[in-house]
Amino acid sequence: MDDNYQTYLNRVARMTLPEAYRSQIQHIQESAKFQPDSGARRAAPFPGYTLITPTAAEESKNSVFYAQLQAYQQELLQLPVDNDLIVPVPSASFHLTLADLIWDDAFRDACAKNPEFEQQLRSCCAEIFQQYQQSVTKVANPIYWQMLGLIVMPRAVGVCLVPQDERCYEQILQFRRTIYQNPKLIALGIEQHYHFTAHITLGYFGEVSPNLDRTNLSTMLSQLNQQWLLNSPEFLINRVELRKFDDMTYYHRESDWPSLDF
Repeated sequence: MDDNYQTYLNRVARMTLPEAYRSQIQHIQESAKFQPDSGARRAAPFPGYTLITPTAAEESKNSVFYAQLQAYQQELLQLPVDNDLIVPVPSASFHLTLADLIWDDAFRDACAKNPEFEQQLRSCCAEIFQQYQQSVTKVANPIYWQMLGLIVMPRAVGVCLVPQDERCYEQILQFRRTIYQNPKLIALGIEQHYHFTAHITLGYFGEVSPNLDRTNLSTMLSQLNQQWLLNSPEFLINRVELRKFDDMTYYHRESDWPSLDF
């Protein structure tokens, strides 16, 4: 389901063009992941499990990248638009998702039908990580990706990443195939829903006013992106962890939950 290397590069490059912003901003919608509450927007319940890189608060090797990203997020939030348009995610929770597993109603249904679901999911991931490490030759070359630019999604805004080279891309794709083609995970109801688009979410859309000047917003985002392109820090993918989330602000894990070092 995922793109080959060249197709991926072409696809994400188009997502960072001014015409992509103009087109996407016509279709942005309020995200249900943050709901109005006493004059502010708060994270709504949205539980599930995911496979992600360590979050910014716990990741020292990408501290320069995350510091830069936090500065970018602040610039985004300072754009002269309605205060409630972009709801920021906590910068401490910044991360790269390598494989979505299960979330929201699908997760609730799985837990309701099978009280052992969470334990089985964790055991299964531990088994897959162990098999993956045994089957893959450990290479000395680190896996580096790089920020390509700002992307606008239907309900969120973030930055998109591209691999340093084809090897860095193939290693992540191989990991994703190992996850999504595993018979035990499939039996638990885990399936691949999306093409891989490596991105880190900066914020979700809140109230999208009918009076929003979409043309002006797309111009501002395009200008912001041009500034950022002058400084594109590298991002090291050296570890993936199974994490649980209750909403889009915090990703939890216990010390004995499975993780994998690349």
